[in-house]
Amino acid sequence: MLFDLAFYLPIVVALVAIVVAAIRILREYERGVVFTLGRFTAVKGPGLILLIPYVQQMVRIDQRTMVLDVPTQDVISQDNVSVKVNAVIYFRVVEPQKAVIQVEDYQQATSQLAQTTLRSVLGKHDLDEMLSQRDRLNNDIQDILDSQTDAWGIKVANVEIKHVDLDESMVRVIARQAEAERERRAKVISAEGEEQAARKLAEAAEILAQRTEAMQLRYLNTLSTIGAQNSSTIVFPFPIEFGSLLAALAQARGGEPPKGDPR
Repeated sequence: MLFDLAFYLPIVVALVAIVVAAIRILREYERGVVFTLGRFTAVKGPGLILLIPYVQQMVRIDQRTMVLDVPTQDVISQDNVSVKVNAVIYFRVVEPQKAVIQVEDYQQATSQLAQTTLRSVLGKHDLDEMLSQRDRLNNDIQDILDSQTDAWGIKVANVEIKHVDLDESMVRVIARQAEAERERRAKVISAEGEEQAARKLAEAAEILAQRTEAMQLRYLNTLSTIGAQNSSTIVFPFPIEFGSLLAALAQARGGEPPKGDPR
């Protein structure tokens, strides 16, 4: 009996070891790239899968969205301004077999490609575009990365430029430029207001010149406004036509024109 137990025990242990080595459990977000004698066989998972020990090998691939922080890059813009830029990339593996077969380390490869692409794309734009058109630059970088990583089975979902850092001298230059721009806009708005006011005054003068009664009503309205003011001095408007009338009467009587006559 002891002889039989000693004989079968190694066999049982070997069978258990083979079964344990053959069983793999993959989570919902994982896939297994299976190789049989070194050749790609299939992509399996999720759940329970069985492998032939020592004949088949499996590489686990995580298909969740990964966040890659691109290190700060020194970029020289098209207008020769040196800036430091960093970004973040969101990507995921959509074809596990390509991520394993076509590239040695897809995360490292994507990181290096993102760094060179960031410098290349931003170097073609001015500093103003880097600061004001980030959405367009993000889309350009994403399109380039997505097209180049497609052969690795990777989908780049989003690219975001986080910071564009400038030195202090350039910050002061931008502040002066912004101040000058605000002054220019203020002067333009003031000039446009003066132009509109002059145009309205010219239109009002034409209307008053066409109707004499309108001029009289305006004259009476001015007198009413002056009379409502609490002031010891009242400026009384003197119509030019009234002065001409007095001058004509003085001439008719043979006298001199009164003082203040425009003639």
